[in-house]
Amino acid sequence: MAITALAEALDELVAADPACLADAESVEELQRQLSRLEAVVARATSAFDERGDWAADGARNAVAWVATRCRIPKSHARRRLRLGRRVASLPLCQQAWLNGEVSGSHVELITAVSREATAEALERDQALLVGHARTLRFDLFARALRYWASLADPDGVEVDHDASRARRDVYLESSFQGMWLGRITLDPVAGAIVAGELERLELAHFDADRAEAAERLGRDPGPYELARTPGQRRADALVEMATRSRTAPADGQRPVPLFSVFVGYETLHGRICELAQGMAVSPGSLVPWIERAEIERAVFRPVGRVEVSAKARLFTGATRRAIELRDRECTHPYCDRPAYRCEADHILPYSLGGPTTQENGRLLCGYHNRLRNARPPPD
Repeated sequence: MAITALAEALDELVAADPACLADAESVEELQRQLSRLEAVVARATSAFDERGDWAADGARNAVAWVATRCRIPKSHARRRLRLGRRVASLPLCQQAWLNGEVSGSHVELITAVSREATAEALERDQALLVGHARTLRFDLFARALRYWASLADPDGVEVDHDASRARRDVYLESSFQGMWLGRITLDPVAGAIVAGELERLELAHFDADRAEAAERLGRDPGPYELARTPGQRRADALVEMATRSRTAPADGQRPVPLFSVFVGYETLHGRICELAQGMAVSPGSLVPWIERAEIERAVFRPVGRVEVSAKARLFTGATRRAIELRDRECTHPYCDRPAYRCEADHILPYSLGGPTTQENGRLLCGYHNRLRNARPPPD
């Protein structure tokens, strides 16, 4: 029986020394097979629901039966059943999942944009979307899919924004132990404003922790040698935001919220635009901010323009800002550190005559910049 053979193969893997599976090829292959198994489980759960065998035990539905018998959260059982049902109408997507070429997370995103208004476009472009899912990093695929959905259902873009804004919510309540528990739900623009300030203050706390640890240890500290965890620094940053709000003078000038919006051809036609953090948003979502915002205009042409001397040692001013807007994150393929945590680096090293221009600049986080400069320069 197929399940017996699967169990025997898993027994062999469980008994194997993890070191024998620790190479890059094995880890990648294990993830692929895990995706295939997830696809099989989703399809089987959907078929089980259709057969109705769960009713014999008095369960109200298949989700209740699976959650009880398999001792998993109902949300997990519900997700499997939902994906098993929806992916059946997307044969190319289903086959890619069964082949382990995409994951359940990819399938969940694709099926989420499947609705009456996008049905025809999805049938036409299914191969295109699956191809992007196979090749793009997950967050980049999600961004591309949002653009596709905006083109497939232009009217739905504004409706989706209104619905997401209506879901905004903040929950903060004291527990019986005196700890405060909370949750925040914000639309993309409001979230970018709050997250940007929270990250700015958290980075200041990180610099302070790093300086304190370096003085205490007499060397550069590791991440786990700092006084606070990232979560603790974010919590302290949130308190700092509240403290500054409370102590701000009554006649003080209200700061202008900072968020960057990328406007392309489609935006000019009323379709969609993108925040610097990568979230695709509707043009209508920006309207409430127009009177409160300061406009920063950056135009990228086929040939870049040098805003400062090409002989300057460091990227500064408009040149650095242009690189930040263009790259938005660390350009190393295995990194997604945001621009504000990156350094502007010369592609052709400055020591070899590389000019300080947009074309010869790129963003690298501190780790990958040091890693790159520790290696021999390119020919």
